[in-house]
Amino acid sequence: MANFADDPAGERDLLLEAQRIASMGSWMVEVGTGRAYLSDGLRVLCSIPRDITVSVEDLVALVHPDDMVAIGEFRDRLHSESVLVELDVHDQTGDRAFLVRARAELDESGGLRAVHGTVQDVTKIRALERQLSQDGRLFRETQRVARMGTWEWDTETDECLWSSMLYELAGIEPGTKITYQDYLRIVHPDDRAWVDQRWRELAATRVPVECEHRVVRPDGKRRVFRVRGEAADSERSAMIGTCQDVTEQRSTETRMQRSSKRFTDLVAITPVGIALFDDAERVVDANDALCSLLGMDLDKLRGMTADQITHPDDRANRRGRAGAAFHGGQRVLVTAAGKPVYCELNATVSVTDEGRRFWLVVFADVTDRRRHAERLRHQATHDELTGLPGRAAVKELLASLLGGRDYERIALLFCDVDNFKRVNDSLGHDVGDELITALARRLERGLPPSCTVARMSGDEYVVICADVDEAGGVEVLANQVASLLRTAVPVRGQLLRVSASIGAAVPSGPETTGADLLRYADAAMFTAKARGTGRVSLASDALIASANSQMLLEGQLREAIANDQLVLHYQPVVGPDGTVLSAEALVRWPHPERGLLMPGEFLPVAEQGDLQGDLDRWVLRTALTEAAEWPQLSGGVLGGGVAIAVNLAGLVPGDPEFVDTVAAVVAETGIAWDRVILELVETSLIDLPSRSREAMAELVERGVRFAVDDFGTGYSSLARLKELPAQIIKIDRRFVSGVATDASDFAVARALVDMARAMGRSCVAEGVENATQFHVLRGVGVDAYQGWLLSRPIPARDFREVLKLGPVHIPSGA
Repeated sequence: MANFADDPAGERDLLLEAQRIASMGSWMVEVGTGRAYLSDGLRVLCSIPRDITVSVEDLVALVHPDDMVAIGEFRDRLHSESVLVELDVHDQTGDRAFLVRARAELDESGGLRAVHGTVQDVTKIRALERQLSQDGRLFRETQRVARMGTWEWDTETDECLWSSMLYELAGIEPGTKITYQDYLRIVHPDDRAWVDQRWRELAATRVPVECEHRVVRPDGKRRVFRVRGEAADSERSAMIGTCQDVTEQRSTETRMQRSSKRFTDLVAITPVGIALFDDAERVVDANDALCSLLGMDLDKLRGMTADQITHPDDRANRRGRAGAAFHGGQRVLVTAAGKPVYCELNATVSVTDEGRRFWLVVFADVTDRRRHAERLRHQATHDELTGLPGRAAVKELLASLLGGRDYERIALLFCDVDNFKRVNDSLGHDVGDELITALARRLERGLPPSCTVARMSGDEYVVICADVDEAGGVEVLANQVASLLRTAVPVRGQLLRVSASIGAAVPSGPETTGADLLRYADAAMFTAKARGTGRVSLASDALIASANSQMLLEGQLREAIANDQLVLHYQPVVGPDGTVLSAEALVRWPHPERGLLMPGEFLPVAEQGDLQGDLDRWVLRTALTEAAEWPQLSGGVLGGGVAIAVNLAGLVPGDPEFVDTVAAVVAETGIAWDRVILELVETSLIDLPSRSREAMAELVERGVRFAVDDFGTGYSSLARLKELPAQIIKIDRRFVSGVATDASDFAVARALVDMARAMGRSCVAEGVENATQFHVLRGVGVDAYQGWLLSRPIPARDFREVLKLGPVHIPSGA
């Protein structure tokens, strides 16, 4: 070994190398002069050239400003002790961390003569410490997020080491001494034996183990743990592993499996055809309904492309891109026998668990509906149910007969089946249809050849007699018809006893038109019905005068519509908290002679006079104009204002000008589309032709909503709710009136709300007249309420004041 006393330069070089390796340098400061002496190693650390003289101030200037307080404390302590401090330094190489040690050199009087010290660059050490700290924090956070803990098991001592997260998962106080037996005690008793066997196998074979088992925590809560374990290394008897709480995952998987099973069962039993297609448009699976529709078994159908099950005449509709066969509308499929099947198609795209895309397609057979549409031209002159001539044919025949010389021999009978609605409500519409058909056949077979039987609508028949003398006179004919309709009709194994009210009329002169004769006979029928069931009434001069008065009222109504002589009242529709969501426009007629007329007094006149369309247009334009000026309240629809609901009877989706009329009124008034609600009676929404549905869909796309009014009183049922192309269902007042007292009404209301919600509709209860009804309906989840409890229909000016007052007060329940 070299003698450094003889070789100072060698010793210096060795110290310099040692300082370089340790990233260290030394220094000394003379207190009296303030000069600092730096070793070459320190100069290298601080990037200070050897030929530059350095003062204490120069060294302090290198220290980060945030560490200046530490410098002051460093100086204060130098007189009494060796000092160690860590400082951040900034030089040309960037920010670094230095560990500074210092020792004071005192003179004979105890004064500070010099300070000696060392500096070590600990930047990399601190960075490593920060990384280790961060890794530790991330590991802890990962365990927390993943609900996962770690463990070690010494198979020789049976002692276990658990992470803090595992203590938390197991519900055991952290730091509690844990043995393998303690662990087994929290394993569910039914799982304990096989779990113990698995871990004993791990200890014996050292082959990694993974299992899931149930746990009963000390607090009684049951959880599911997923545990993995393996040997620590070949030299130790320790086993290590992880434990993850997967209770929520398994619960979710169970719910998904059950949901998937319910979906599979639903697909299997649904009466519409359903198929799964892969991304290449090949059938992967299909339900029995689709197989039956196409006349193929599943094995044959599986693997066929969408093109192959599409009728050749319809393949041109495809647009040559993936999924083109599944883009809505109608498709014509082809059966195994080559017959076309017209289907409405609805599809959605999804992905499998493996990430593969597939199409779920529903095929609803509308072949019969299409055939029905093709028969519409025939139905324009004939009744489809009975095959009898219809209203148009009646008008043509009357015009022909009254234009001849023998008009005085003509008679017309208007027949209305008594209490027919009760048959529909109690036995169903199918039974009602069979009864109507059976009565039509009785009339055809029982009347003289000079008589023509027609069906006007519903339960109304018309008998046109071209030679009343041949029939024995008007009274004889009327009584004969009454006798034919007063009978017991066998329908589905039971006898239905029926009767009819009959009104008869003959021309009052050569100027009598077919429309006049129908009005006279109709008025006579209402007179007969007022006297009881099964009665006959002849149109007298007084009755004809009254009918002509109605005709006069019709002319006045036409003039009132044309000259804006009607007014609108508004009835609020409020939410559960009283917020006004919308208002229904209700028309009133301030008649110059008869005072303010309610709709029931003039709507029948509008219907008979074919004025319903004009009346609807007036109400729509006036209501939207006034609503556009209402105060804009935050409680309105979508925060954009209170919506306006208009009930339509003559202007309906089947009208070719329906969409254009509504669009023109909205544009003219400037009201927002999403504030417009169009209410239609239930019967007008059943079995709509495709053109009508398209018209409604076009308006819905712009923001308009449709409401089905008086649901449950027409020709449909809860089962057909899904077919109604409406976003709002209005529960009829007859169910609302008994909802708090009649279990049946309550059940209907609740079922309707549940079904509407499941199908994405909202429910409005009509005729809410007391607080008990309101609170019962709110309890079953009704979305909005309308009735005298909240407000009567009020004039436009009063309604504006209601809006300014804010939410409507709702009394507490009884």
